Amino acid sequence: MHRGVSQTAPQRRYRYQWERRTRHPYQTDSTDLIAEIQDLKAERRAAILAHNYQRPEVQDVADVVADSLRMARRATELDAPVLVICGVHFMAETAAIANPGKRVLIPDRDAGCSLADTIRPDDVRAWRATHPDGLVVAYVNCSAAVKAEADYCCTSGNAVAVVRALPPAVPVLFVPDFFLGSHVRRITGRAIEVWMGECHVHAALTPADMEARRDEYPDAEFLVHPECGCTTSAMYYAAADGDVAAGRTHIVSTEQMTVRARTSPARRFVVATETGVLHRLRRENPDKQFHALAESAECRFMKLITLEKLRDCLRDMRPEVIVPPDVAARARRAIDRMLAIG
Repeated sequence: MHRGVSQTAPQRRYRYQWERRTRHPYQTDSTDLIAEIQDLKAERRAAILAHNYQRPEVQDVADVVADSLRMARRATELDAPVLVICGVHFMAETAAIANPGKRVLIPDRDAGCSLADTIRPDDVRAWRATHPDGLVVAYVNCSAAVKAEADYCCTSGNAVAVVRALPPAVPVLFVPDFFLGSHVRRITGRAIEVWMGECHVHAALTPADMEARRDEYPDAEFLVHPECGCTTSAMYYAAADGDVAAGRTHIVSTEQMTVRARTSPARRFVVATETGVLHRLRRENPDKQFHALAESAECRFMKLITLEKLRDCLRDMRPEVIVPPDVAARARRAIDRMLAIG
């Protein structure tokens, strides 16, 4: 093919593949990969949605980078017949349930969630058996089968609003995250039961980590995810009269972190959540400094998705995430309620 001649997307893709093989059989050029992904995305009329914890290079090629609540909302708004969810499996299930007319793909089917694995549908049914008039609020970090047993879904961004919207004096079970549920219970003052599940990454962020970073960065504002094991001490520092962190500690979702970082006058932040969000925070606020509460806070499931897997997913149109219709129909009620609450 002569230079200057217009090439179709498949022709460009085959040229990229041939050029990589001639350079080195095992070499992958990120520029070529990105070009392939963009061509395939246009060819498939696909939209790429990436969670804030994804690898930086995956975030950079996505159409939407957000937390799980905004991902769910944007998935329903996008005019694209194909949605590629760069996140973990429950996020792709949520997108499939909320968008029955769209094809939903995930670049790695093994991208699971340690928190989602702590709760099963039978656990919810067992609680209902002893609380027939009760309501179940399921954090979005759970399987579609568990959502199907719940009355409401929520994310870290709207969990408090969801619980406050429930009828008073009705028994409530919050699943599956213990730290988020305990935080919601403190904020709302409601006597809810909280399931003893945890995200292994967030649970490992401790009060000792908080204390060490406060000593290291006394001028920093702290942004703490409510799933973290340090939320109790964060609440103390946020309320401590005269403490150096008073008014500078915020327990917020990852999406709320991006808003706070943009609007706060602070120049330095310590971020207590999975480290992937630091890329977005730094990209959107180049004049501010961001430090992880702990550099070890990395989710191996989130990091399973790579540019190569994203390219292959768009090329092969798989793995596809399909939720059984009966499960999807029951789960959609809880998800729709989540999306309707702020």
